[in-house]
Amino acid sequence: MICDTLNQLHLYKGFHKNLDTAIAFLAAHPLDTLPLGRTEVDGDEVFINVMDADLKPHTGSHAEYHRLYADLQIDLTGSEHLGWASEGTEQGEFDEENDFGLRTGPEHCGMTLGEGRFAVFFPGELHKPSCKTPGCDHVRKAVVKILMK
Repeated sequence: MICDTLNQLHLYKGFHKNLDTAIAFLAAHPLDTLPLGRTEVDGDEVFINVMDADLKPHTGSHAEYHRLYADLQIDLTGSEHLGWASEGTEQGEFDEENDFGLRTGPEHCGMTLGEGRFAVFFPGELHKPSCKTPGCDHVRKAVVKILMK
């Protein structure tokens, strides 16, 4: 997991070619101009999902994970709590087609996005996005999907 400010994103170039593609795209395109839905950057290698999300209570929700893609998450309006965990108990079958699984377990680290911050969750890392923060129950967010194989 990486958590930092957007003005530091360029420091992570060289980690993976698809992350470099995402960084270059984000540097050249203002985030507030991205439309809702999927924006193609480099086919299925790198793409961005912009969504409006109602935030949920932190307790009672499951952490998600992916096997192939990293998530670079950025709140465009509002702010959300994100949780991270290193372990959890599988909840149902992993959805291979959508590269999505759920697990339960204790949160080991929490953070608040918004105000120019981002988080990157790598394949296998449990993360619990879209949780309420004080005074905020809705966000517009961009999730950059980065194929890491």
